[in-house]
Amino acid sequence: MTEMVYGATPVRVEDPVLSRWWRTLDKVTLTAVLLLMAVGLLVGLAASPPLAARNGLPPFFYVQRQVVFGLMGITAMILVSMMSPERIRRLAVLGFFVGLLALILLPFFGTDFGKGAVRWFSLGVGSLQPSEFVKPMLAVFAAWLLASGQEPGGPPGKALSVGFLFLVLALLVIQPDFGQAALVAAGWMAMYFVAGAPMTLLIVLAGLVVAGGWFFYHSSEHFARRIDGFLAADVDPRTQMGFAQNAISEGGFFGAGVGEGRVKWSLPDAHTDFIIAVAAEEYGLILVLFIIGLFATVLLRSLFRLMRERDMFIRLAGTGLVVMISLQAMINMGVAVRLLPSKGMTLPFVSYGGSSLLAMGISIGMLLAFTRTRPQGEIGELLARRAQS
Repeated sequence: MTEMVYGATPVRVEDPVLSRWWRTLDKVTLTAVLLLMAVGLLVGLAASPPLAARNGLPPFFYVQRQVVFGLMGITAMILVSMMSPERIRRLAVLGFFVGLLALILLPFFGTDFGKGAVRWFSLGVGSLQPSEFVKPMLAVFAAWLLASGQEPGGPPGKALSVGFLFLVLALLVIQPDFGQAALVAAGWMAMYFVAGAPMTLLIVLAGLVVAGGWFFYHSSEHFARRIDGFLAADVDPRTQMGFAQNAISEGGFFGAGVGEGRVKWSLPDAHTDFIIAVAAEEYGLILVLFIIGLFATVLLRSLFRLMRERDMFIRLAGTGLVVMISLQAMINMGVAVRLLPSKGMTLPFVSYGGSSLLAMGISIGMLLAFTRTRPQGEIGELLARRAQS
């Protein structure tokens, strides 16, 4: 009777969650990331057995663990990419303060595993590196502060983001982990630049970074040793840098052949920090260029999609995430060819490591969520309408 008087109530039929997620997702970036993980397993098959033999473990022990870590990272990536930007923001704020607490507790309960820097919590069956998880959380949290600060009556977002940035940098320097500190600072400066920071302020910040480097060079033996090794005219062939350079030169264009590389028997970090040297020696320049192309695809696809985004928070957070991921890849490969000092930094999605793969899965999941197609006019259309009005 009600329908006869008032008419039938229209029912809105929405797409299922999975189909809507797949339709709005940047599939090219997703494919590039999955290919990078596949390359990591391929190279890991060559790089991991020597380490397993030294530790008295089955030959493919670390490869099997990398498969497990990779599946965990892919699961986290897909689940996070399905979230709304608002939910990711809440997750990042909570995750940032949890990660901050972990960094504070690290000097008291952490371990260095004989590497001279206290960066990990030993969990018995594995280890956890808090800084890997703090990076994406800080990018999103700082983006929220910067975007909120531009709203009328908003909080002093820029000042708050600077304060939290320096707090994180101080905790990273204590470990010491100057590479991660530089990476976090660079990602924050990229967001600050996109948010409209004056060039003079960015120059001042860059000057502070240089001054900090000079100070730590004269006060930290760990930092000075790495800089001196980088600036030396000749490379000691018995060091990790020497082994890596020799492996890359031996690989040539097509590589020495699958399983024929020798550097994996000499480098203790062949499966993590110097995995690109193993790839270059066994598969040659072809695979290295393929890896670089995949990272360039992730960077350019994400930036082009973020340029069309109207929401300032999404634009800033996405920029911070993709800059940190891309810079980490560039630093890892730059160290291997001696363009940069040794940093102890993994190659995203390719190197072995549970913390790295899981944290990168979360990072890319956030980036995919921010670059999903949304029902909105593009930023160019908005600016055109404002100019006409």
